[in-house]
Amino acid sequence: MKIATWNVNSIKARLHAVTAWLEAEQPDIACLQEIKTVDDGFPRLEIEAMGYHVETHGQKSYNGVALLSKFPLEDIRRGLPGDDTDEQARYIEAVASTEHGAVRVASIYLPNGNPVHDEDGSLSDKYLYKLKWMDRLRDRAIELLTYEEALVLAGDYNVIPRPGDTHDPKGWEGDAAFRPETHAAYRALTHIGLYDMFDQFNGRDGEYTFWDYQGGAWQNNLGIRIDHLLCSPQAIDRATDIKIHKMTREGVKPSDHVPVVGHFNL
Repeated sequence: MKIATWNVNSIKARLHAVTAWLEAEQPDIACLQEIKTVDDGFPRLEIEAMGYHVETHGQKSYNGVALLSKFPLEDIRRGLPGDDTDEQARYIEAVASTEHGAVRVASIYLPNGNPVHDEDGSLSDKYLYKLKWMDRLRDRAIELLTYEEALVLAGDYNVIPRPGDTHDPKGWEGDAAFRPETHAAYRALTHIGLYDMFDQFNGRDGEYTFWDYQGGAWQNNLGIRIDHLLCSPQAIDRATDIKIHKMTREGVKPSDHVPVVGHFNL
C-alpha cells in the first residue's frame, strides 16, 4: 500500500499535475493540503473517475485538506478537536478499510506561524496559534494511539525538524518552522510514540520536499523538508520504504511542494 502526502497549492491550478501523478503512481491513499477551495469546488468527478473515494474539508481561497482513497472511507472527522472556535480547514481524518484490515489516516496542514513577533517584540497571534495547534494535534494523537491501530498522520507540518533538512540552517533561524519552540512541539509529537517515517528509512541530509518559486530555489536545490508522515507503532512495523517524488517540481505550473510517499504492507 502506498500512502502519500502532497501540498498541491491549489487543486484547481494544479489539477493537471495531480491527475497525471495519480495516474502514473497509483497511490492507494493521497492526503492533499492547500486545496484552496470550498468542498463544492473540489474537482470530485475528475478524481472519482480515476477510482478514488474523495473526502474534503475545504475553505474558500485558503487552506483546505482532502483525502483520496481507493478504499471506502469511514469514521470521517473534519477539523482538529480542541477548539470549537477554529474555523481554519487544516485537518481531515478517516479510516480506510482494506481486505487485510484498516488504516487510519489524517491529512494535516499545520499553520505557518509567521511572522513570529509583533511590533512590540511579543509572540504574534499567528505563532501562538501554530503552537496551540500543535498541542491540539498531540492531544488528538495521544487519543488515537490508544486505539492500537495502524495510523499515519501525513501532511505539510511547516516544521523543519533538523539542520540537515534545510540548505541554510543559519538563514532559517528565527523562522516559525525552525524555532526552538517549534522543534520542542514536534519532538513532543514523536515522544508520545509516533515515528517520523523519513528518519526510519532515509534520514539523510539534503532531502527536501519544498522549494520556493523565487530566487532559483529549485534550480539550485535550495530547499527544505517540511512534509512528513508520522506513524503509529502498528504502521511503522509494516512500513517498507519512503520516497520523495522530486521531479513533480519540474512540471508545468508545479506546486512548490512535492509528494512524499510511504510504502506499507497493510
